[in-house]
Amino acid sequence: MTEKKVYTDYFFDEPAFNTHDGGYIPLVEADAPQKPLAIPPLLKPDQETETDTWYTVDAQTGESQLLPGAKTKTWGYNAPLLGQTIVFQDGKHIHVTLKNDLPELTTFHWHGLNVSGPYVDGGCHAPVYPGETKQIDFTLHQHAATTWLHAHPCPETAIQVWHGLATLVYVKDEAESKMPLPRNYGVDDIPIILQDRRFHENNQWDYEADYDPDGVQGPTAMINGTINPYFDVTTQKVRLRILDGSNRREWRLHFSDDLEFAQVGSDGGIMPEPVYMNKVMITCAERDEIIVDFGQYHAGDVVTLYSDDVPLVRFRIHDYKPDNSKLPDHLADITYPDVTPGSQVHKVTLDGMDEQVALNGKKFDMQRIDDRQQVGTTEIWEITNTNDAKNGMVHPYHMHGTQFLVLSRNGKEPYPNEHGYKDTVGVNPQETVRIKAKFDYPGVYMYHCHIIEHEDGGMMGQFQTYTPTDPNKKYKLMDMDTLMNALAKERGVKMDDVWTPENPKPKESNEDLK
Repeated sequence: MTEKKVYTDYFFDEPAFNTHDGGYIPLVEADAPQKPLAIPPLLKPDQETETDTWYTVDAQTGESQLLPGAKTKTWGYNAPLLGQTIVFQDGKHIHVTLKNDLPELTTFHWHGLNVSGPYVDGGCHAPVYPGETKQIDFTLHQHAATTWLHAHPCPETAIQVWHGLATLVYVKDEAESKMPLPRNYGVDDIPIILQDRRFHENNQWDYEADYDPDGVQGPTAMINGTINPYFDVTTQKVRLRILDGSNRREWRLHFSDDLEFAQVGSDGGIMPEPVYMNKVMITCAERDEIIVDFGQYHAGDVVTLYSDDVPLVRFRIHDYKPDNSKLPDHLADITYPDVTPGSQVHKVTLDGMDEQVALNGKKFDMQRIDDRQQVGTTEIWEITNTNDAKNGMVHPYHMHGTQFLVLSRNGKEPYPNEHGYKDTVGVNPQETVRIKAKFDYPGVYMYHCHIIEHEDGGMMGQFQTYTPTDPNKKYKLMDMDTLMNALAKERGVKMDDVWTPENPKPKESNEDLK
């Protein structure tokens, strides 16, 4: 038997780590008592049959006890902060009532779901106004995966996600249900949503005070909305479904004792084979599913998950039943159509930093279609990060409406944990990542850097997928004047006084967000 390889580095180019940013804010362990890791409850369907499921997803304001003292004003889905975990079954027809109980318009973007655009997908062209409800319906055909829901009202995506509008969405299917993987939610199958915040006076968040065009960061790690969390381990093996839900921060994860773990899933589902490692770096919006075996520890031990040298979660070991099972060498068959003969190669450049960010040299325009691909074809996309290799940054590239396959990095093999389905991929400075992508539905979709301030700042484009029978289908696309007029009305200010990254007016013009 071939000895398994254990990877001991973070794969990405070290000079591009966020620790080298001029505006880098290092994490600092909060001066606060340890608390149990919050496990989001599962959202209960309104109704369910063998073929259909109905949900209501309510974007709402709230207050959360994050630190001792005053509660923090937060936003969430069916919860004061973040949200209840939504579970979709492959093959089901899904009906979702989208409800907006916020003081301003929002959108509901199903990041990683294979749904039609632009309205079901929930990018900037699908606003739901305050007090309004909208209905979306789709039949889900997708591999089991850890996806997520977040707000996406350009150019207000970053501030709304910062307020808390992000929650996990699990897709289940028959193939994954038969794999030898932990799946007892909240016991051995645990969501880990990684975010960071700065707390200001009275424990409040102040996005405008913290604003940085290269991505807003805070010194305090927040995991599932918990500061200084611990988790009580009662099984030998635990599955962690990790989401980088930060606006900017990349996380370099490792355990105390350099404990080895196995990555079994990425953005779009289970990978073809487990990848064994003791370190992994996750960029904004990526998801990594890992299996951690605590078999070498005993009741009373504590194993800590770190990012760099800062503790994130302490796993408190309790008595557990021994589990000598081993992961199979092969987990899942990754099937993807061959590239369609004669199809074009799409070129994407991720350009600049700070206020100079752009995609293909252009700032985002909600009324402009930047690229096109026919439904059902499989085509190559080449994504190049044009940042300088010495002082540039990793740009996490995301495409709506598809799970793609990573083919190469600068002509070489992808990273070992990139051989499964992906919707987000970190691209190093001066690197070209080659992917192949297929789309199943006609529509208009976004593609962008997922450092959220970068997409809000213009490092975003949109493409149209079309059928041969209706290649020039027209969609009602949101425009900036309509958006800004709505925000001005909702906030009770003049349009020129609406705070946006490109229009940073005094804070008192935006007090309803505090």
